[in-house]
Amino acid sequence: MKRNYKVMLLALLLAFASCSFTTKTIDDPDKDKLLVQVITYLLEQVHFDPKSIDDDFSTHVFKSYFEQIDPYKRYFYKSDIDEFRKFETELDDQLKKYDVSFFNLTHERLVKRIEESKAIYREILTKPFDFTIDEEFNADYENIDYVNTKKELKDRWRKQLKLWTISNYTDLIEEQDQNLINDSSYVTKTNVELEQEARESVLKLIDRYYEDGLEGLERKDWFSRYVNAVVEEFDPHTFYFAPDDRDAFDQEISGKLEGIGARLSSQFDNIKIVELISGGPAWRGQELEVGDIILKVKQEDEEEPVSLIGMRTDDAVKYIKGPKGTKVTLTVKKVDGTIRDIEIIRDVVEIEETYARTSIVKKADKNFGVIYLPKFYADFDDYKNRNAASDIKVEIERLKEQGMEGLVLDLRDNGGGSLQAVIDLAGLFIKDGPIVQVRATGEPKEVLKDRDRSIIWDGPLVILVNELSASASEIMAAAMQDYKRAIIIGGKQTYGKGTVQQVMDLNRMVRNNTNGDLGALKLTIQKYYRINGGSVQLEGVKSDVVVPDRWSFIPVGEKDWENPLPWDEIDAANYKVWDSYFDYDSTIANSKERMSNNDQLKLIEQYAMWVKNNMDIKSYSLNYEKYKANLDKNETEVKKFDKISNYQTNLTFESLAYEKNLFKQDSVLKIKRERWHESLSKDVYIEEALNVLEDLKMSYSINKVAAVKD
Repeated sequence: MKRNYKVMLLALLLAFASCSFTTKTIDDPDKDKLLVQVITYLLEQVHFDPKSIDDDFSTHVFKSYFEQIDPYKRYFYKSDIDEFRKFETELDDQLKKYDVSFFNLTHERLVKRIEESKAIYREILTKPFDFTIDEEFNADYENIDYVNTKKELKDRWRKQLKLWTISNYTDLIEEQDQNLINDSSYVTKTNVELEQEARESVLKLIDRYYEDGLEGLERKDWFSRYVNAVVEEFDPHTFYFAPDDRDAFDQEISGKLEGIGARLSSQFDNIKIVELISGGPAWRGQELEVGDIILKVKQEDEEEPVSLIGMRTDDAVKYIKGPKGTKVTLTVKKVDGTIRDIEIIRDVVEIEETYARTSIVKKADKNFGVIYLPKFYADFDDYKNRNAASDIKVEIERLKEQGMEGLVLDLRDNGGGSLQAVIDLAGLFIKDGPIVQVRATGEPKEVLKDRDRSIIWDGPLVILVNELSASASEIMAAAMQDYKRAIIIGGKQTYGKGTVQQVMDLNRMVRNNTNGDLGALKLTIQKYYRINGGSVQLEGVKSDVVVPDRWSFIPVGEKDWENPLPWDEIDAANYKVWDSYFDYDSTIANSKERMSNNDQLKLIEQYAMWVKNNMDIKSYSLNYEKYKANLDKNETEVKKFDKISNYQTNLTFESLAYEKNLFKQDSVLKIKRERWHESLSKDVYIEEALNVLEDLKMSYSINKVAAVKD
């Protein structure tokens, strides 16, 4: 496959060698045309599943583009969209001609409408809001239409601004009530004064958002959004990186992560947390979660926070990142709908905490091991230097020395990583054989195998997954499930990402480029398949024992993105199911029975459903009494779920002997491990994984004795 890719690259270089665009200005139309030419060629020739760029494609791009640049429908009028609609089925023709006139028209109009909106929100915020009026704000942005008149647009803005103001107003009242409790001499403000303060705060936030966000965007930034509306129509993992975005991406994949240690994504004008980096400040603080939305950012030396609503991800990152040791305060909308201020001290992500870590626990006089793997990491410059598989191999040997009788491999929240690392890791548990199948368009499948006949661990094995276990994690879980080598415990399915991407430097596609940096394109080039022939795309890996968790009803998987590639299957590889004395069927049945009667899991499922119901709310009262009543109701309801975090298993987890010796020189490491062990002792999923190991161990002993008698 590498050889074929090089041939394709050479063909592309030749294809663009004769391009004659020469202008060097930042917003150069010829550069735009060249960029469109290169990208459309790559999409059609290299993408795993290229789409026909036709009228239907054009219609989808048209819709997606406006969802990206005006998702709240606060800028364009219906008349604007009607005017633009003449291009709805012509974008495919423009792309083929490298014509960007549609973008030019819409961009000029957008800049004009954004400038007009500034006057609208400033005018509205000069007058007090009446919180006694019984009215609501409709946040169902996907289903509301564009406005017809300026009067309608002003009213839409008014309700949005009133919602933000009533939120601030409520916070100020609660803060004042608390101050009165703590200080009897505190001078109270009137409701009129509090409303004015809340409104002025909203004005400062939006002014700053316009000055630092919208008005800071150049034409090239908006053009990147148009390009991504095109490329994301192919699949959700194909993405265009403008030069600045590519630099940020390169920094991220290099492992040089600093700031709060979180990966962010912009979705419907919201900055959402999509991953917490193990060992980073956000991960250590235990307050932020995947799925949380960051509304505002406040620096320690500034009085007013900055609103991130509507901001691009890379712009938001600039506010959140900062020098090590400085404090940042994030106003966050939690996945359960509550809003909290969270303080984080910035730091450099501690790479050691992204590596595998191990614990041992005694249960019913048996020693069991737990290995948590946050990523399938590898040193890509020198794979043998350090990788997830070699590290886990060492940890298993150490666990065996301490009498391990069963192993839990925890892949929850593991988003993937090195393909070679997962192949080598799977090989630790089987003799040899296929691990995963890979296929590129127009090429025969390739079966990637473990060729090392040694087995490092042949005892009971349980793999823990959840809806955020993706890519390499899914390959591992699928292979062990197909071999019947391990029991998989987790949600209904894993993430469902069955595709492989390649990042291509677009500057290498054009010889003698004088147009400046073109950026890069992350392109889906392959699919991978289980050894049984099925894809994990969309469907993920279905757990042998399904247990509810907080993600059970929240859209977080591949199937919840726009334009995912479909599920399909190919021929199975030649493999043999694991031959052992373990009774997987009865063990799984016993686990399912225990889980169906587990009160902690029932409470977790209720919480997951409650979160989902809150996420589905699209209408908000702008009457203070009703708004406050809804907040109080949510606060009361969420308290009944406090018992989730108070759960105790009565199990004691310990570090291995070698690590205990390290604690003498590294007290910080000791504290980190103690914290991890405490979380394990409260983990109902770990508790059940150990129950399953115990059952597997018992079934092995019974079946082996029976076999000897026979």
